[in-house]
Amino acid sequence: MADKQISLPAKLINGGVAGLIGVTCVFPIDLAKTRLQNQQNGSRLYTSMSDCLIKTIRSEGYFGMYRGAAVNLTLVTPEKAIKLAANDFFRHHFSKDGQKLTLLKEMLAGCGAGTCQVIVTTPMEMLKIQLQDAGRIAAQRKLMPEAVSSGPAAPVEMKSPTAMQLTRDLLRSKGIAGLYKGLGATLLRDVPFSIIYFPLFANLNNLGRRGSEGNAPFYVSFASGCIAGSTAAVAVNPVDVIKTRLQSLTRGSQEDTYSGVTDCIRKILQREGPSAFLKGAYCRALVIAPLFGIAQVIYFLGVGEYLLDLLPKRKD
Repeated sequence: MADKQISLPAKLINGGVAGLIGVTCVFPIDLAKTRLQNQQNGSRLYTSMSDCLIKTIRSEGYFGMYRGAAVNLTLVTPEKAIKLAANDFFRHHFSKDGQKLTLLKEMLAGCGAGTCQVIVTTPMEMLKIQLQDAGRIAAQRKLMPEAVSSGPAAPVEMKSPTAMQLTRDLLRSKGIAGLYKGLGATLLRDVPFSIIYFPLFANLNNLGRRGSEGNAPFYVSFASGCIAGSTAAVAVNPVDVIKTRLQSLTRGSQEDTYSGVTDCIRKILQREGPSAFLKGAYCRALVIAPLFGIAQVIYFLGVGEYLLDLLPKRKD
């Protein structure tokens, strides 16, 4: 984050606006990532990101690429707001008399931010993954009918599910824990991501600062956010594959089911090899880089402060 002091409401608005803009721009790539990560040997429908997007448009139409976007657009505002505001909070808490944070304290601040955000991230990803992967399952039913069976855990049968249907069925069958399936894997992904991203961004951004007291230009903040985001995204992609597999409720009859993180790692290594942990890595980098680049530009431009200034001031 930039060093300038920003009020908490402005931080929340900045995070929310950045999330909304970023998700709208890159959601189709995120859908391709989910489908590529979920397909297993013997039931492969897509060979690459472009192949996935082309087949999605042909079978589901243009808006098929935005399947599950409503969940993301609804929950990305609190998620990104919590993540960015929490990092600022912990950085401010760890700093003494405005002195530069050590790398360890920057990493601890990122750790705190990643831990806080999973409150929203886990149920958001849980619902989003079911909606995104529904098209892949439907395509398997059509092209390989013997390869797909909806197990007892699948909340919706033949019809495409909606977020509300998924939420109701999960709450009815498993309670609030149903929405937090894969919480451990989400923590294993988001905490290391934040530990890598925030210190890397801060140090890259400092390289472009104008003098010892000046702020970096917006294009430096954007580039720093993109580089740090894509680096962190690729670094934690193996855990993202595990999280996606664990949170998927409907899968093919020839596709493995998993009892937990360790079981998932073992089965992927045995049946698909180590390279399976890199599935969707370039998609994830293409998603995360602009998301966090945009976030840093929103912070730099002070959109939150501007919107707050537009609100009528209360007279005492």
